[in-house]
Amino acid sequence: METLYHSTRDASERMSSKQAILTGIAPDGGLFVSDEISLSTLDLATVCANDYHANARLVLGTLLPDYTADEIAGCVEGAYAEQWDTRAITPVSPVGNDWLLELYHGPTCAFKDVALQMLPRLMSAARTDAGGGRNVMILTATSGDTGKAALDGFANVEGTGVTVFYPDGKVSDVQRLQMVTQQGNNVAVCGIRGNFDDAQTQVKSIFANEDVAARLLEHNTVLSSANSINVGRLVPQVTYYFDAYAQLVRKGVLSCGQKLDFCVPTGNFGDVLAGYYAKCLGLPVNKLIVASNENNVLTDFITTGTYDRRRPFHKTISPSMDILVSSNLERLLYYLADGDCELVASYMNDLASKGSYTVSKDILSKLNDSFACGFANDDATRATIRSTWEDLGVLIDTHTAVGKAVLDKRESDGFQRVCLSTASPYKFSADVLAALGSSTQGLDGFACMDELERITGTSAPSQLSGLRSAEELHQLSGLRSAEELHTSVCDRDQMAAFVEDACARVFS
Repeated sequence: METLYHSTRDASERMSSKQAILTGIAPDGGLFVSDEISLSTLDLATVCANDYHANARLVLGTLLPDYTADEIAGCVEGAYAEQWDTRAITPVSPVGNDWLLELYHGPTCAFKDVALQMLPRLMSAARTDAGGGRNVMILTATSGDTGKAALDGFANVEGTGVTVFYPDGKVSDVQRLQMVTQQGNNVAVCGIRGNFDDAQTQVKSIFANEDVAARLLEHNTVLSSANSINVGRLVPQVTYYFDAYAQLVRKGVLSCGQKLDFCVPTGNFGDVLAGYYAKCLGLPVNKLIVASNENNVLTDFITTGTYDRRRPFHKTISPSMDILVSSNLERLLYYLADGDCELVASYMNDLASKGSYTVSKDILSKLNDSFACGFANDDATRATIRSTWEDLGVLIDTHTAVGKAVLDKRESDGFQRVCLSTASPYKFSADVLAALGSSTQGLDGFACMDELERITGTSAPSQLSGLRSAEELHQLSGLRSAEELHTSVCDRDQMAAFVEDACARVFS
């Protein structure tokens, strides 16, 4: 059966996965979904015998069937090659009685690499299939990690550009420097005055702006997305759920067919939604535990059935989760509503116009069948970083600590439990260092990185220590300003103009 994709808000227009990936977001503002996701069940015995690369080929071949086997194989081999510091790609390691799924072994030391090393290759194959005629500008809002991962993945990809917006002053020192030092003749980076939700809302508005689209089309350019609103960004993340299960079976921790729990630090809902896709494809998941920080809009939603973004925005030490509008939740609502596009559209309209919506009791019941939830404030996050290091000898970042804090408060009910570890602790060295009780006064992010290495005896990933070395070299040579290649900051209403200027520069 051919898998076709359509908007969560209107099922009348359908397209192949290649078309959906190139388009990014549906013209009506909805997200692309497939009704065939639960009709395919992956063979667990095969999954458990596979390595990561074979499981990636299996998952992508199932969910993106209009790609040929050779195209999928080429994308997998290119995406998961020497740019990773382990052939396992996403290894599982013990943390007390539970497990960490280490998602930070790629080039930017964050889980976004798993998908954003794959997405440019999927897009290139789709462009080739479509004749490669139009230029594609990747337009992305980031809360910190997606930006660098997208820049790294798309830099210098032929026929493609990438424009990234991040909330100025609301990402870590290392995250900002990773973005503003990005080299490439097709990249553009800009801070915005506001938070991530402001950036994401405006990006969606630019996608829906017909005047912008018409002007870009005059220059043979279309927009697409590298955020998890793009199905090509979501699908690769499904692989590591299956692969984590396979690793635990091979370790003798699980027998094939046993259920387990996954706890996922969550902001935009894409990472945990990938776990739901895995469950739909036959992975024996008991609960997907949604872990939030103090911006706990998802905790309230899963508990009450009311999604209400009308609340204070908290700047926390887990900035990639500082989100009040979780875009990928729209996809889950579509499936829980049994494909009722009109109902999903009404929820999204209420969210935009009123700031909230409430789902039916039936949908809430289905939600609670698969999902649990919890949240941790900054104090609990710090305490978890410290106890995990002092008691278990495992160093974790602020986002992983939110997940572990939530997991630690729950009874295991006899299930094996996996916490997704979404970033290297060295990406957030200042906050991790402070959580361990060390002063960070007068230290920049790189000095904090040095001190964290010293007091823990661990080593920063070369991907980050290399960035530090480049910075120090430029300081010594008096060229520090030359290191920061992208210094633009703008207001929300200036973002569309920035995108058009970037397209003109990249594709001139």
